[in-house]
Amino acid sequence: MGDPGPLGRFGEYGGRYVPESLVGACREIEDAFRAAWADPAFRNQLAGLLATHVGRPTPLTPALRLSAELGVTLLLKREDLAHTGSHKINNVLGQALLAKRMGRTRLVAETGAGQHGVATATAAALFGLRATVFMGERDVERQALNVFRMRMLGAEVVPVRTGSRTLKDATSEAMRHWVGVVDEAMYCMGSVLGPSPYPWMVREFQRVIGDEARRQCASELPAAVPDYVVACVGGGSNAAGTFAGFVDTGAQLVGVEAEGGAGATDGTPGILHGVRSLFLQDDDGQVAEAHSIAAGLDYPGIGPEHVHLRELGRARYVTVSDAEVVEAVVRLARTEGIVAALESAHALAWILRGEIPAGSTVLLTLSGRGDKDISALRELL
Repeated sequence: MGDPGPLGRFGEYGGRYVPESLVGACREIEDAFRAAWADPAFRNQLAGLLATHVGRPTPLTPALRLSAELGVTLLLKREDLAHTGSHKINNVLGQALLAKRMGRTRLVAETGAGQHGVATATAAALFGLRATVFMGERDVERQALNVFRMRMLGAEVVPVRTGSRTLKDATSEAMRHWVGVVDEAMYCMGSVLGPSPYPWMVREFQRVIGDEARRQCASELPAAVPDYVVACVGGGSNAAGTFAGFVDTGAQLVGVEAEGGAGATDGTPGILHGVRSLFLQDDDGQVAEAHSIAAGLDYPGIGPEHVHLRELGRARYVTVSDAEVVEAVVRLARTEGIVAALESAHALAWILRGEIPAGSTVLLTLSGRGDKDISALRELL
C-alpha cells in the first residue's frame, strides 16, 4: 500500500477521470499534499490535533465475553471513541489542514451516514472555514440526528433529491458543485474514492488506525500480529487505514461489504466519480442502485486500492445481510456493553458466522458508534 505514482493507479484501477475544469484542481491538491506530507511541521501539527482534539490513540479493547463465546481472541480497535464518533475525523482534519495551507476558505463534502459530514462540519468550525455538505434525501431522513449536528456546527446541509437519493447521488451533486467554486473550496472526500490523489491521500490520513493498532497488538498479543484483520467496507476508508498497518505481515485481511452494495464482490470495471474501480452495473453499463441497512455502506462501488489488494490475493472481501448486521449490533451490546454503528456491525457479523478457526486472534476495527442508528434499530427490534 504505497504511493500510486503520478498516474494515481493501483494496478489497473484508480486514475483521474474528471472534467477539464477539475484536472488542474486535482493536480494542485496532489502537489500540495505531497509537499505537506513531506513537511515535518505539517505532520506534527496534524498529530497534535489528533491527540488533543480527537483523543488519539484510540484504545484496543479486548472483547472478553464475546471472545469466550466464539473461541477466539477478539480485539476491538475503538474508532467509535474518537471525537465525533467515528474514524472520519482522522481524514477530515488532514484535508482541512491542507485546505488552510492552500488558502482555501470552504470545504465541500458528501455524506451518507452523516459521520463524514459531522467531521467536516467539526473541522470547518475548528479552522474557521465554511462547509457545504451534500446528503441524499433518504439519508437526511434516516440520519436526522447527524443532520442536526452538522447544522449545529454551522454547516450548510443540502438534501439531494435525484436518483436513489443516497450516497452515490450526494457525491455526484457535491462534485458538480465543486466545479463552480473550485478556486475557493477544497473538496473533502470521505472515503478512498474519487479522482487521484484522493484514494491515496485519504488512505494516508487514515493509516493512523493501522499504525496504532499494529503497535497495540504487538503489546497485547504473544505473536505480535493478529491472525485476522477485519473491517467493514463501503468505499473502504477505515479498512484501507487499518490494512495499511498490517499489509506487510502474515495477517489475513478481510473486508466486509453489505450484501446489497458489494462492489468488490459483485461489481464490474467502470468509472464513477472520477475513478476507475469496480461498481454495480447493469448489462448496459449503467450504475445500479445499491442497498444497505447502513447508510454509510449504501454505495455501488469500492475504492481502487481495495480492488488491487483483492486481485493480488492480499485481501479478500465477503458480504453479510441486513439481518446478520442487526443481530451483530445486539450481540455486541449485550456481551460487551458497546453499541456499534450499523456500518461497523457488518464486520462483526462476518466474525459471528463462526468461519474463523478456534484459537485465532482477530482484530476488528469498530469504525463508529451507533447513536445515529438508534431510531432505525428501534423500528427493527
